[in-house]
This record gives sequence, C-alpha cells and structure tokens, in this order.
Amino acid sequence: MGTDDKFDAKADQLKGKVKEGVGDATDDQGLENEGKMDQTKGHLKEAAEKVKDAFKKN
Repeated sequence: MGTDDKFDAKADQLKGKVKEGVGDATDDQGLENEGKMDQTKGHLKEAAEKVKDAFKKN
C-alpha cells in the first residue's frame, strides 16, 4: 500500500471518528452519520489498497 494512500485512508477514518463523536455529543444526527460515512470511506480505501498490493505481489 502506498504511504500516501494509507495516510489518506487513516485520515478519513480519524476524521469520521471525530465527526461521529462531536455529532453524538451535540445530538447532531446528521454530523454523526457523516462521520460514520467518512469512516466507511476510509476503510474502503484501505481495503482497495490492500487488494492492489496483493495483485502486485503475484
């Protein structure tokens, strides 16, 4: 996995976690859901990079 891509995926996950926490603390369901979506986006990016790496090794 490329370092930049890995960092980007983790950044999305962290950003999502923060948004979800703030949304929960302020009772803002929209922000909480947006945070969950950001986390999912980060996880998907990470998974895609792992698949790319698996094909590069073969």
